[in-house]
Amino acid sequence: MSRFKSEKSASGARSIGIRDIARSAGVSTATVSRFLNKPESVGADLRDKISRVIDETGYIPHASARALSSRRTRTIGAIVPTVDNAMFAQGLQALQSYLATKDYLLLLATNEYDIDVELQQARNLVARGIDALILRGDERHPILRRLLETNGIPFVNVGLCEPAKPYPSVGVDNYEAGRVLARYITDLGHRRVAVVAAHQRNNDRAQARLRGIIEVLEQQACAPGPGWQLQVDYNLADAGDAARILLQGESRPTAIICGNDVIAYGVMLAAIRMGCDVPRDLSVVGFDDLDWSRHLLPSLTTIHMPTNEIWVRAGRYLVDLLAGQAPIKHQQVDFSLVLRESTAPPPKT
Repeated sequence: MSRFKSEKSASGARSIGIRDIARSAGVSTATVSRFLNKPESVGADLRDKISRVIDETGYIPHASARALSSRRTRTIGAIVPTVDNAMFAQGLQALQSYLATKDYLLLLATNEYDIDVELQQARNLVARGIDALILRGDERHPILRRLLETNGIPFVNVGLCEPAKPYPSVGVDNYEAGRVLARYITDLGHRRVAVVAAHQRNNDRAQARLRGIIEVLEQQACAPGPGWQLQVDYNLADAGDAARILLQGESRPTAIICGNDVIAYGVMLAAIRMGCDVPRDLSVVGFDDLDWSRHLLPSLTTIHMPTNEIWVRAGRYLVDLLAGQAPIKHQQVDFSLVLRESTAPPPKT
């Protein structure tokens, strides 16, 4: 027979309540409540005792009751353009793992790069009681920030760092990353350079990368000529089509700078199928440093984006803010250029 006297639930099953835990642990219900909402406020011995009882009984705190007592749901929302993008999926996994260590739940929504959809998703998340929100980039519907402010929902932008703006941000300097990548290509001696970027609509990170790339190419008097600056969807097929357009004529680029690694994969695979030797005939570079980039043949030269660190820092910023701390409002994370096998000086003519 169980030593726990429990109340009957609506389904007729017996459920363990906070009073049962307190009675078994020999503490007050107030102490158990403090342990559940703020474990560090309870002494180590009592924490161990209460934890053992909870483990024995399988007790799970009722989320809505905890929310009423603390005015928090311990839920953080995140809105990203899509989960098809490997970088978003990787970052969200790192974020969720971090939040779990802080007893926070992650609620996810996508917006497909549509600011109207993002606004509606934000409304949905706020209605479900999120404590804070993580947003990708800083291009959004003007009503969204007012919505969050009115409801007292703090937020942070990820993927970019913009100290000149009033909104918290965690990410890299995408503009400078674009400059570094383009400068590397021109330093190799390339002057016939094409660019295949991601679509720019509602994507300020891609816009900043492209702006940095084009600026360096213009400074070196090798800005992409007519038809040598293309924008494609985030997939191998469209990137391959772009490569075929660029490489089918007699006047070909000797280097193609790609807006991300997936585009670079598509470009490189199509180029090889067309008989190009990468990198002897054509250099290809990307952005992000996805796991596959080091395993391709040839392996891909790219900009490493510390995705996990960016998303974990964003989560930590909000957790600390909700705990009453004053975290650094703008946090810039370093990127790095990773040199591999897909780049070389241009062929001699």
